[in-house]
Amino acid sequence: MQTEQVKAMANTVRRDILGMICRAGSGHPGGSLSTAELLTVLYFEVMNVRPEDPDWPDRDRFIISKGHGVPTLYSVLARKGFYPLDWMDCLRRLGSPLQGHPHADRVPGLDCSSGSLGQGLSVANGLALGLRRHGSQARVYCLMGDGELQEGQIWEAAMSAAQFKLSNVCGIVDWNHVQLDGTTEEIMDVGDLTKKWADFGWNVIECDGHDPDDVLRAFTAAKACTDKRHSGAYRQRQGCILHGEQGSLARRRTQRGAICCRDGRIGRKGGVNE
Repeated sequence: MQTEQVKAMANTVRRDILGMICRAGSGHPGGSLSTAELLTVLYFEVMNVRPEDPDWPDRDRFIISKGHGVPTLYSVLARKGFYPLDWMDCLRRLGSPLQGHPHADRVPGLDCSSGSLGQGLSVANGLALGLRRHGSQARVYCLMGDGELQEGQIWEAAMSAAQFKLSNVCGIVDWNHVQLDGTTEEIMDVGDLTKKWADFGWNVIECDGHDPDDVLRAFTAAKACTDKRHSGAYRQRQGCILHGEQGSLARRRTQRGAICCRDGRIGRKGGVNE
């Protein structure tokens, strides 16, 4: 896809997100809208997947550890051709395959159910180990929120990726400084995430998370680095993608206010868990 096509697709994904959440009457628009370019670039430019064969053994895997942001993934999967577009009309409805948190058994293209924060990177590590044992060249991508990094299991997984030299793992952090009850600095300051991930042995690549060309450059660089753990971070306006010895972590920094649906209107609010 050309850059303008990627931008247009990301905007289509945003419209899908707002439509799904407004029809459902509930959801997490902030944490979903903030990753539109990232997932569009991943699924249309980076990841090796087959919509006609969603269980293809050598496909790349994607784990959305911040499961509440799954509307972005639902839109991208539908636009990629994994299932009909009209599935998006039924987000969070009783009996719908598209629930508020992803259920892998019911949605083609989903590799893991999620929602309980802090677990995704551990799952990604396990998948990466299994793929390596089978000689597969597939990679595993894992999206996390910055508030989620307050969970200790994330850092155990970060150390494990280093220990097992998982160069086929790419972690992504949506770094927007906002969680359910306030800012991450107010609730539990996670500090300088660039330095912290580097201290855990993950290399850092910076990019603008809303610039598709820069996002693609960052993930290409992360994939090319196989001698160190990778951590990729991307930010809005100023961003960084971290990559290193065992995998990649991408982090995104956005404005402190999050877009949310309120009384049938779209407004700004600073209390969305990202």
